Amino acid sequence: QVQLQESGPGLVKPSQTLSLTCTVSGGSITTSAYAWSWIRQPPGKELEWMGLIAYDGTTYYSPSLKSRTSISRDTSKNQFSLQLSNVTPEDTAVYYCAAREGPSSEDVGRYDSWGRGAQVTVFS
Repeated sequence: QVQLQESGPGLVKPSQTLSLTCTVSGGSITTSAYAWSWIRQPPGKELEWMGLIAYDGTTYYSPSLKSRTSISRDTSKNQFSLQLSNVTPEDTAVYYCAAREGPSSEDVGRYDSWGRGAQVTVFS
């Protein structure tokens, strides 16, 4: 099973861009049939799938966040990253990176490897 670790700033100002990186160990992000997602949980709310990058570099985004979200990868570092632009206080959440071996999916219940989560707070 792969291990994942989120990193990035814990505080972001409104209208700025939130940037997080997920470092993967125990497996390669280019391994066939793996999907690598970003998922968040605002305080008091359920988990929300944001988007993913598949093993072949294909990206998929939640329709509600697509206009503000970008997911990319650095295969030389075995990392994938999230950028969320024009943030507001409603983007305050714990952000998780997660992986599954299988077809790309927006169902958070299908992910079996998770990072510990990174708290990101948006405030001015």
